[in-house]
Amino acid sequence: MDLTLSNKRSSECAENGAGLPNCKKARNAYFEDKPPLEVLKRKAEEFGHDLLSVEFARMMDGEDPLGHLREDFFVPTMKDIPSVDSALVKPDEDCVYMCGNSLGLQPRATSHYMQKELDKWGKYGVHGHFLGDMPWAFCDEVVQGDVARLVGAEKDEVAVMNGLTVNLHLLMVSFYRPTPKRHKILIESRAFPADHYAMESQIRNHGYDPTTSLLQLKPRQDEHMFRLEDVLSVIEKEGNEIAVILIGALQYFSGQLFDIEAITKVGHTKGCVVAFDLAHAIGNVELRLHDWNVDFAVWCTYKYLNSGAGALGGAFLHSKHKNNNYPKLLGWWGNQMSTRFQMSNEGTICGHHAVPFYSPELDLSPGIAGYRISNPSIMASVPIKASMEVFKKTSMADLRGKSILLTGYLEYLLNYEFSKDSPHRSHEVYLDIATPRDHRQRGAQLSLMFSVPMSEIHAQMMKRGIVCDERQPNVIRVAPAPLYNSFEDVWRFIKLLRESIGAVSGKSRKEGDPDPGLD
Repeated sequence: MDLTLSNKRSSECAENGAGLPNCKKARNAYFEDKPPLEVLKRKAEEFGHDLLSVEFARMMDGEDPLGHLREDFFVPTMKDIPSVDSALVKPDEDCVYMCGNSLGLQPRATSHYMQKELDKWGKYGVHGHFLGDMPWAFCDEVVQGDVARLVGAEKDEVAVMNGLTVNLHLLMVSFYRPTPKRHKILIESRAFPADHYAMESQIRNHGYDPTTSLLQLKPRQDEHMFRLEDVLSVIEKEGNEIAVILIGALQYFSGQLFDIEAITKVGHTKGCVVAFDLAHAIGNVELRLHDWNVDFAVWCTYKYLNSGAGALGGAFLHSKHKNNNYPKLLGWWGNQMSTRFQMSNEGTICGHHAVPFYSPELDLSPGIAGYRISNPSIMASVPIKASMEVFKKTSMADLRGKSILLTGYLEYLLNYEFSKDSPHRSHEVYLDIATPRDHRQRGAQLSLMFSVPMSEIHAQMMKRGIVCDERQPNVIRVAPAPLYNSFEDVWRFIKLLRESIGAVSGKSRKEGDPDPGLD
């Protein structure tokens, strides 16, 4: 896995469509589809530096063809992190930001594009709806094609609109049509609360009871991951009563990546609608929603897509459902653009009462465009444009390749220094990684479970400028994002984590114990 892919090749993949089959082929040839540790050890031999050394991390960064993309982002400094103890850090040094799974960093171009639209508003007023390279009336469509490439979809299968859960409800209106024989919804246990609550409300709104209509996949006892054979077995067994399967494609708590293609295929053989929440998958792993025949999907854009809190979400509807006549919640923006401003709905006013007569019907846009309700917010669209400009400098194939190495490097150092059975562990505190070991079954994130209360560890990490998050009851999530994180970031994370654990345990390395080389 030689990190010498030319920028020309990255550009070609971006032009051909990031995340589409041609780029998958490029990634496989480039990264050899080998376990990351095997590749990292080979690179260490080539460099003549131990995997544990900062020199190794810096040489990996020196060969990284995507390393320059970090310059496209603002990285907070230590002194700007509210929780930092200034006595423990170098104030002007970059913090160790490992929280792209929660909120991605801001692309530097964001403020430029935002100011451009504010200036347009000030100068042109209402005419801004149809002027410039991002007319407000079509601002969602400006980024539509770029987002579609990230999920492996045709442009017309994707809409940029609303927030994730709003989009989920809109599509469930069409696709959850329960009957006495087929009324169940299948989700994974410990699904993100928004998904869980949305499914419960959909069930109740149709007069059913979540205690009997909401099925939850569960890992085996004392396991953190869902085994694919168990998932498929549940679908085979319960499928005749399942109306909709909704799974977080990349599980937010554990970081597990589900086999979307396999689940979709088996779900369809049982007559189920199969849908996915891509909040933690889009911009993180390669997706091929169209080819995998997924019915619909929803996502947000503020995690690995780096579009900021509150930016518009997205939705996918497979083209096979393009002309469906299912129930829908309708709005003006679902009307085809060619007739939208004809205002063809009519009514006669009699006194204080409107006597409606409708002629003709709404000229509904086909596919997912027909699910749009209101005009998009320009200020919630602009950050997506800034993010897509960065993504177009590379491909999902190459980002995924780098991500596999970054997270593999993180996994190796964590196990070396902090696993329960490691002879190199310097403190009584140890950790377990609740994320699959197989790089093909995870994205950037590793979920860490500690032998002491995680809040104690997390507090010490924050004091030292590590930015990551915790999820109750016992997980700290760490996600090196390949667009802006480096191998040296990973090395620094391990060093600061060891200091944090030392502060919690109050115990130092015993005299004579081997030094892991992380000082």
